Amino acid sequence: MHIMTDAKVSGENKLERLGFSYERGGVHTARTMMLVELRALLSYVDKADAARTEYLEAIQTANCLGKRSGKTRALTFRHLADLYALDPNLLVFRALRFLWQRDVDGQPLLAALCAYSRDPILRASAPFVFGFQEGATVTREAMEEFIDAQEPGRFSKATLKSTAQNINSSWTQSGHLVGRVRKVRARAASTPGTVSFALLLGYVSGLRGESLFKSDFSRMLDCSFEKTIEMAEDASRRGWISLKRVGQVVEVLFPSLLTAQEMEWLREQN
Repeated sequence: MHIMTDAKVSGENKLERLGFSYERGGVHTARTMMLVELRALLSYVDKADAARTEYLEAIQTANCLGKRSGKTRALTFRHLADLYALDPNLLVFRALRFLWQRDVDGQPLLAALCAYSRDPILRASAPFVFGFQEGATVTREAMEEFIDAQEPGRFSKATLKSTAQNINSSWTQSGHLVGRVRKVRARAASTPGTVSFALLLGYVSGLRGESLFKSDFSRMLDCSFEKTIEMAEDASRRGWISLKRVGQVVEVLFPSLLTAQEMEWLREQN
């Protein structure tokens, strides 16, 4: 059982204003991170500042995802909104959209970073997946045991099985695992866009300087400190982030991604 400190709760509340989620549930009991649907939706609604209602209309009315029934369309919207917010007023989704068009190769990992900031079951499974060496087999049964150990008895056997399958599928969509039936630990393909997103998520969580490159978000990138710095420098040249490095001192800022209001919130937080 997790005892929440007041400081932790207020920190989480502040991050919720930016689109992070700490709900107890999680889409992964029912679905994967839905990369195929997300790609189709974001190419159908191609305005970066589209309102949440436009995503709803695209799925419900235009049926851009080709779902058979109204009920399935409603459920699909709900799952995608739970995973990705689909709201330009929330930083995690707005940053995802900003980088999505600009860094197509990074899309699987961008989606995973966003889902990680919003889905507690996916977040909880990350240390388990990252504990495997490249080439090691990650079985569904091992994932089931890990999930069950977090809160013994919370899920029925059937739910445990489908949740473990969904989580392993999401880590496959993100590039951290490969294989259809037998899942093997692989190295995810990080890019300047995914590095920008990981650093941003760490920054709004209160990290600064070099510790940004060692956060749980940066761990998702599956690459060395030096390689991450290199890609951050590339992102800085493209104007996505601002990176200054003098010897051991690193400063990263996000003028293209954070609004004045969000900067104000972060100042209050610190």
